[in-house]
Amino acid sequence: MKAEVVVVYQTIEDLHKSLAPVPGSRFPVPRIGDWYFTGDYPTPGGYKVLRKALLNYLDKNSERSY
Repeated sequence: MKAEVVVVYQTIEDLHKSLAPVPGSRFPVPRIGDWYFTGDYPTPGGYKVLRKALLNYLDKNSERSY
């Protein structure tokens, strides 16, 4: 089989444009979930869980990070 594969990436700015505003949100453009793509975690607790998840991964530990 011969097939051409094209990978298309969407920028974070375009991701924000594609989402409708969240009613009652303090942000004019919703950023719910963009931390998943940017690594910009919204809370100190998010960084704590990320750090624990990385350490678990490096130690080949399957316990929960939170």
